[in-house]
Amino acid sequence: MAAFCFYLFAICLLTGGLFTVISRNPVHSVLWLILSFLSAAGLFVLLGAEFVAMLLIIVYVGAVAVLFLFVVMMLDIDFAELKAEMAKYMPLALLIGIVLLMQFGMVLGAWHESEGADAARQAIVPEGVENTAALGLLIYDKYFLLFQLSGLILLVAMIGAIVLTLRHRKDVKRQDVLAQMYRDPAKAMELKDVKPGQGL
Repeated sequence: MAAFCFYLFAICLLTGGLFTVISRNPVHSVLWLILSFLSAAGLFVLLGAEFVAMLLIIVYVGAVAVLFLFVVMMLDIDFAELKAEMAKYMPLALLIGIVLLMQFGMVLGAWHESEGADAARQAIVPEGVENTAALGLLIYDKYFLLFQLSGLILLVAMIGAIVLTLRHRKDVKRQDVLAQMYRDPAKAMELKDVKPGQGL
């Protein structure tokens, strides 16, 4: 049954990836991409990485792919013009694809597992601990400092991106919260006695 599920998920993953690239309708491409993500999550479950599989479904299928779908459906993009531009770079893309396939073949041909790899895994993760609990022990116990530092680096990168892209334009009227909070009501408002039958 495990072998059948592996081949089923693998075929669905390859088919979804292929049709993601060759589909003419961009909405169909996003739907094929969602199928690829779900099939990859199934393969992760077969490998025993349930946490990574759930992350793939929640983050990529539930957020990223849906965002892609909304953007593709809402934006009025001339995909025929984009495909015409892409056709010019097709020979270069084929060359890069052939080089990548050759590199993958070299890696698979020379791949072998080290003799102490299994012992190293058992030393890091205790026997009988589930996948999610083992990841929690590694991230929040053994590599807690590195995990916090990586989060700090991502925070600094996000703040840097905001600062670099922030542009203050003089012709745009902006809200001054402090000026609104500390304003004097006597100066901010003016009462006028409007007589009946007259406008302001």
